Amino acid sequence: MNQHLLERLTPQRLLMVSVAVALVTIALKTAAWWVTDSVGLLSDAMESLVNLAGAVFGLMMVTVAARPADEDHPYGHHKAEYFSSGFEGVLIIVAALGIVWAAVSRLVTPQPLEQLNWGLGLSIASSVLNGLLAWVMLQAARVHRSMALEGDARHLFTDVWTSVGVVAGLVLVMLTGWLWLDALVAIGVALNILREGGRLVWQSAQGLMDEAVDAEVQATIQATLQQFEHRRGEAAIVRFDHLHTRKAGHRCFVDVHMHMPGNWSLGRAAALRVSVEQALMSAVPGLRATIQLLPHNVEAHFGDESDLK
Repeated sequence: MNQHLLERLTPQRLLMVSVAVALVTIALKTAAWWVTDSVGLLSDAMESLVNLAGAVFGLMMVTVAARPADEDHPYGHHKAEYFSSGFEGVLIIVAALGIVWAAVSRLVTPQPLEQLNWGLGLSIASSVLNGLLAWVMLQAARVHRSMALEGDARHLFTDVWTSVGVVAGLVLVMLTGWLWLDALVAIGVALNILREGGRLVWQSAQGLMDEAVDAEVQATIQATLQQFEHRRGEAAIVRFDHLHTRKAGHRCFVDVHMHMPGNWSLGRAAALRVSVEQALMSAVPGLRATIQLLPHNVEAHFGDESDLK
């Protein structure tokens, strides 16, 4: 998809679209379950309710994350997106357990299915809607580095695979007449989305614990810093060390020490630091850099008792 178009599709806009699509798919899948009495289609409809709740909560958290820094939150509100992804993961797990509960009872006492053709058609139509939206959202999530968008997109993809599994199960029921296949497929779907829910919760926890930036971004930061390293013979004139990174939603933060000759003027050192900061922020959009200036013969190790002497 066109990069410029993806940049215009903000997380807020896409999550509003996700809410609207969730309402449509709930109506389609509920109708499919109503006409067929299939527990597989019921599980599909239940997951769409989770889609709606997740999209609404995601929209709320993305709105919070977009707020500027204030006195109480000097580093901004970007981590709010991780709450959205974690909440959606928990909802997925709850939905999966509900599906298993309904499927086990139907497995014990199979019920005849009706009007499967209508049910299959409605389920496929909703899956096409979810699949298209999920693809667009995942592309936009990479551009905006939005955890909330990625979480919602991956959940929608899970919903698509859920529908594929349900449709396959219903087709097998039509071909074989084995009613227990409907419940078995529903249990398989539940186990799949349970795995996806656990993954989303884990990713959210990692983000809230100040996880380092991705390896690709880390390499970009290292390459940018190397452009400013100068050497005279074997001696380094400018060098960098103690590089630490973290990410919070679509923001990235880097802390680094920049060493230079002790006889440089403060103005010269500050000018170089500004150049390095600008280069880093240009190389990694959304990055905020904190650079500590140090002469060559000074090492600062935060947390080391020697720093306090």
